Amino acid sequence: MSDFNLWYTLITIAVIFGVLQGTCAMLIYVERKIAAYVQDRIGPNRVGPYGLLQSVADGLKFLIKEEIVPARVDKPLFILAPCIAIFAAMLAFAVVPFGPTNKPGEAGYQFVIASGVDIGLVFIFAATSLTVYSIILGGWAANNKYSFIGGLRSSAQLVSYEIPMGMSVLGVVLLTRSLNLEKIIWQQAEGGLFAWNIFFQPLGFLIFMISAFAECNRLPFDLPEAEQELVGGYHTEYNAMKLALFFLGEYTHMITTSFLMVILYFGGWHLPFLAEVDGFWLLKLLIFAGKMSLFILFFMLVRWTIPRFRFDQLMALAWKVLIPLTLANLVCVMVVLEYRLSPWLLLPISLALLVGVGWIALVPAPRKAAA
Repeated sequence: MSDFNLWYTLITIAVIFGVLQGTCAMLIYVERKIAAYVQDRIGPNRVGPYGLLQSVADGLKFLIKEEIVPARVDKPLFILAPCIAIFAAMLAFAVVPFGPTNKPGEAGYQFVIASGVDIGLVFIFAATSLTVYSIILGGWAANNKYSFIGGLRSSAQLVSYEIPMGMSVLGVVLLTRSLNLEKIIWQQAEGGLFAWNIFFQPLGFLIFMISAFAECNRLPFDLPEAEQELVGGYHTEYNAMKLALFFLGEYTHMITTSFLMVILYFGGWHLPFLAEVDGFWLLKLLIFAGKMSLFILFFMLVRWTIPRFRFDQLMALAWKVLIPLTLANLVCVMVVLEYRLSPWLLLPISLALLVGVGWIALVPAPRKAAA
């Protein structure tokens, strides 16, 4: 690697890291405002105009707050856990395009830290799977029963939901014949609006989105935290910057999964009649950010819409519903490709599978006869 390319990459990493952390801070403000709107409150409105500097005040509070480490914790693991959380979240973002990219061989700025990674999807799942270690280590090292239960819940939840999440994207991989996220975007952009994978993989998108909620520990799947039951869950004993690192990791992970949903199913930076002309990189960047922002807002609205699942319901949803649906979806994609049928057949098949599962769920189970 030449010195120019090295500095080019280092500057991109520094800028992206700063923008991501600033975005996470503003997302906390946005989430508090949405919560206030849903609950008929005002929300942050004192620090700065419209409360816009509230996140800055919160960040300063985390920085200057006294660092307290309980006496009976396993100190090395206690400190390592939040570091793994932010490291895994930032590492996964390394191969995620956040704007337009050029085709192989074309010159120009690539809106991605590591471009041309042909196993980008595999790398993302490998990096995000490290997140479970931060929560398990944080719960174990805290030497607190509430933290420990939160860590145990997380080990089951995150490992379980990684399976349907990984299998849900296999349909897209088979249709596009690539694990490279940049190529997946270009294939959808060249085909136009009706080449977006959401039309061929609506079931895969739904499963991916549900799994993303569980992977990000967002309601209704925030059982590792569950303040009504576990005080604060795995981060009960954390404070100051160590607690802030957990929050930053969660929000960064939410940004990454939102980008992935846009890339895999909604054409990335492509939008008919607006982003089909080459050269308008700023417009494509804004379209990409706009689509991602809609998914972020959806994450936040769901938090105040659906109550938390019970743990047995959470695990049953993964193993009894999502994994069989991903297997059925994958078989359908393979049959369509094997017999060279129209991929549009996958749309009614996906809808039929959803209706069938809904019908099974609504039909009451037969009661056992009284003895």
